[in-house]
Amino acid sequence: MSENGERERAARPEDLSRLFVERANAGDVDGLVALYEPDALLAFPPGQVTAGSQAIRQAYQRLLADRPTFTAGEQQPALRHGDLALTSTRLVGGGATVEVARRQPDGTWLWVIDQPNVLGS
Repeated sequence: MSENGERERAARPEDLSRLFVERANAGDVDGLVALYEPDALLAFPPGQVTAGSQAIRQAYQRLLADRPTFTAGEQQPALRHGDLALTSTRLVGGGATVEVARRQPDGTWLWVIDQPNVLGS
C-alpha cells in the first residue's frame, strides 16, 4: 500500500500477476479481491467456479489461512484486443495460469475471469 493507504492498481494487464503474488504473500485478502471486477469468475477451489467478490473473498480467506508462500512465475506478454487482455503465467514447478482482464474506465486493469491452474504440475 502507498503512504496514503491506497493499494497499487494495475496500469498494465501484466501487473495483475505481480500484484497477486505480493498481496497473497502479505496475507491481504481484500487486496486480492481488489484485483477482480465485482462479478468476476475464479476457477477455484479446483473443480469449482467461484463468482463475485464475496465468494472470491471467502475462497482466498480459506487459501491464505495456512499462510502459504507464492512464487512469481514467468509472466507471458498479454494478448490485447481493445479493452480486453488475455494474461498467462508459467508457474514455478509446472503449471500455468490464464486470465481475462478488462481495462477499467480509469485506464487500470482488473481480472474478469481467472483460471489459476490450467496445467497440472
